[in-house]
Amino acid sequence: MRDGPLEDQSTFSIPKVRSGEGAPRLVPALTLISHPATHRVGERLLMEELLGGAKVELSRMAPEFLRAGETQGGPLANGCLSRKPIVFAPGEGGRIQLFVEEGGTRVVVGGAPVVGGWEFGREELSAGIPLELADRVVLLLHMAESEANGPQDSLGMVGQSPGIRRVREHIRQVAGLQESVLIRGETGTGKELVAQAIHDNSPRRQARFVDVNMAAIPRELAEAELFGVRRGAFSGAVRERDGRFRVAQGGTLFLDEVGEMPPEVQVKLLRVLEQKEVYPVGSDLPVPTDVRLVAATDANLEAQSREGRFKEPLKYRLAKYEIRLPPLRERREDIGLLFFHFARQVLVELGDDTRCLEEPRDPRAEPWLPSSLAARLVRAPWPGNIRQLHNLTRQLVIASRGKPHLRLEPTLEQELGPPATPLGRPLRSMQVPDSQATPVPGSPAEPRAVPRRRPADISEQELFAALEACFWEPRAAAERLGIARPSIYDQMARWKIRTAGDLPSQEIIDCFHACQGDLDAMVARLKVSRQALQRRVRELGLNN
Repeated sequence: MRDGPLEDQSTFSIPKVRSGEGAPRLVPALTLISHPATHRVGERLLMEELLGGAKVELSRMAPEFLRAGETQGGPLANGCLSRKPIVFAPGEGGRIQLFVEEGGTRVVVGGAPVVGGWEFGREELSAGIPLELADRVVLLLHMAESEANGPQDSLGMVGQSPGIRRVREHIRQVAGLQESVLIRGETGTGKELVAQAIHDNSPRRQARFVDVNMAAIPRELAEAELFGVRRGAFSGAVRERDGRFRVAQGGTLFLDEVGEMPPEVQVKLLRVLEQKEVYPVGSDLPVPTDVRLVAATDANLEAQSREGRFKEPLKYRLAKYEIRLPPLRERREDIGLLFFHFARQVLVELGDDTRCLEEPRDPRAEPWLPSSLAARLVRAPWPGNIRQLHNLTRQLVIASRGKPHLRLEPTLEQELGPPATPLGRPLRSMQVPDSQATPVPGSPAEPRAVPRRRPADISEQELFAALEACFWEPRAAAERLGIARPSIYDQMARWKIRTAGDLPSQEIIDCFHACQGDLDAMVARLKVSRQALQRRVRELGLNN
């Protein structure tokens, strides 16, 4: 159980990426989250030109996207993208602006199509903004390190974000030593995977890797489980039994959830680490031990030490070398790679065809992972981190068996929770600047905050104008008005403004035929969200 924010008082830890002296240089970047050719997911484009005040133009055929540390790549090269460029430009005060030319590639931000210009500030860039291009490609606009080492052994871990690359570097630094290691991170970040990688890359790799979850062992049995027991030591001890230290002799013992260890066991573990010998329960004779100890926790051990629930000397013994795992929200650029990795695993386990992960022959076919769903995955808060993403991917794949595309069931949509990343705001001026007086610094300035307002203060005319300006996307209109997103639906109901869900089926069918299946024309006529209307059109079996 986690008792509060992790405090960083370690011998070694992995810092958060930030700009400043001695920190990696950060530049605006675009990372591929989803692409019809799934093998390209994870490639990125560094937009260093923005730092000097120049523009970056992105189209179907240029520029090239590369994997971190590689020198060869390729353009987006999808036939549904326009040759007319999408323009990224440095904005006033260090913001980044996005401009979409009329008739060019359709760009969606937060469910709302971008018409003219959009602007992003520090908060948005720090979290990462998913951009949907032509309902086929999803890019993450974010800040990235300008320099990265060449291709590395993944050590069994998926991802190329700065945080996970540093984890690999720390594993390489410590794997060949005999020092004990403490792995810290939120639940579901993959601490056992790191412990296994340390063992697999150590001189002990031929011996056993033994893992123990301290939270799963009853308090009264923890000592016997770790150190062993002699026959007759207590009622029920009818035979001698080796503890986990003896089982892991010559190898690695991984103690997960070490913060849950009872205080009396902590004392004995400290003695084991100091004297390299264990005393089985019921025995006065020590047994030499040769074990490399790796521990992990999501608990605040410093707070537990102050409260007397965790021995501070033990913490220092366990943390001869400390590794911090970044939560998934700090490595959103890896979400596409992780999703397709897990999806392939699930398909293979189920004995299903994995051709759905290949690029479709028809460039206009809807991707197996819809762009709106990919963007939603990127924006989710992920309190359960990678474990939660893995579980949700499995459920998505199983629920969509036999269907051409993945579909997000209502129960899974609830699990994703509300989006956790902000999305910027429309620009008043749609003019692409020819030059920029103020280059984008390594750490952009704070964005202009939209004042928070009481929903009851929003008039009918103001609500209607905001929805119209945001192309009838309620979430974007809520951000424009400065009210909570759930509140806008209450206000729409108050002023009897319809959503796509309120439309009678026959009205949608008639509009579909009148507009000859042109979804944008239907949105203009019906005045409802494009994304929600598209869902209703599919539910009605209309071929758009």
